[in-house]
Amino acid sequence: MGQALEDVRILDLTQFEAGTTCTQALAWLGAEVIKVESPGKGDPGRYSSPRKGDIDSYYFIILNCNKKSITLNLKAPKGKQIFFDLLKKADVVAENLGPGTLERLGLAYEVLSKVNPRVILARVKGFGTYGPYSQYKAFDMVAQATGGTYCTNGDRDGPPLPISVSFGDIGTGYHAALGITAALYQRDRTGKGQVIEVAMQDAMVNFARVGMMDYYEDPNTNIRQSYHWGTAPAWVYKCSPGGPDDYAYIYAGEQPEDTWDRLLKVLGREELVGDERYATPESRWERREAVTQIIEDWTQKRNKYEVMDTLGKAGVIVGACLNAKDIHSDPHLIQRGMIVSIDHPQIGKFTLPGSPIQMSGSPTRVTASPLLGQHTAQILGTLLGYSEKEVSRLRAEGVV
Repeated sequence: MGQALEDVRILDLTQFEAGTTCTQALAWLGAEVIKVESPGKGDPGRYSSPRKGDIDSYYFIILNCNKKSITLNLKAPKGKQIFFDLLKKADVVAENLGPGTLERLGLAYEVLSKVNPRVILARVKGFGTYGPYSQYKAFDMVAQATGGTYCTNGDRDGPPLPISVSFGDIGTGYHAALGITAALYQRDRTGKGQVIEVAMQDAMVNFARVGMMDYYEDPNTNIRQSYHWGTAPAWVYKCSPGGPDDYAYIYAGEQPEDTWDRLLKVLGREELVGDERYATPESRWERREAVTQIIEDWTQKRNKYEVMDTLGKAGVIVGACLNAKDIHSDPHLIQRGMIVSIDHPQIGKFTLPGSPIQMSGSPTRVTASPLLGQHTAQILGTLLGYSEKEVSRLRAEGVV
């Protein structure tokens, strides 16, 4: 059937992480994503850390797969005219520039929609384009702090803590991608484009809603979960050979009710089945040190994969703690196509995470992130009919 979004063209003005995540997700699903970058510099993410010499950073490489790159000076009249010409052939413009930047470039939605009434403008902002915080700058940890995730995370008697992965950026990007696909579907009915806006703070509030539930019982309560949720076992337990990531997470709380008994049988501690001291999650929490000892007497004799395999087959809720090295060589993820290999023009074969969204009739093929301006001549020639001579003149003038 081809790819789901193969007839969608996106002009991508995003940079760094939240916006690039959004457009990469759509590119994985088949959209033609044309990354519009400044001549000579491009997306600042290209030269973020870690980076080797003049090679694009890993940060850029993993966030911009399946895209094309054109360099275009949007501050030059000719560059802006070329952008408008491309806009006439586009379905979406995506941006996560700083507050007011799009307007200062003369590319507000009112301008874009006059050129192409069907265009969808997707805007990813730290705090949105309106409201008391709208002029504040933000990045991942600011979004987490102001969106509730900090205050649901950490020990009750300690400070609020962040989630160390890029939850604020990546999560916001997928919210925006959902908004774009919904707008495309609605446009099929109405023929009209619209503005999609996702604030990073809003996305984090959405993710934190379950963690904040205790608020409804007591608005003044400290809602940090202290990791353990007041039940046991619900923690990470040491495994062999005892390295920094040799742990497995094991849960035997309220549901399913027989999980604790299943766990005891695997551990060889059948004599504790029915023991009132360990009969409920609450009583086990009161004896959590003893529970930990019971479990780790068994887990420390096995590696985390053996722990996951044995307990998982017995119906216990368990997961090995996989680090980055484990993830990139995990046979399950490789078989599912979540870990893939690409040929990058600068660094050769490179293994990285692929698309988490699978469609039976629209398989994803991951391709390398583009070099700066790699597709400039191709896009101008194919979409706008520019000759090689005209493209060369534009380069000499600093327009592309």
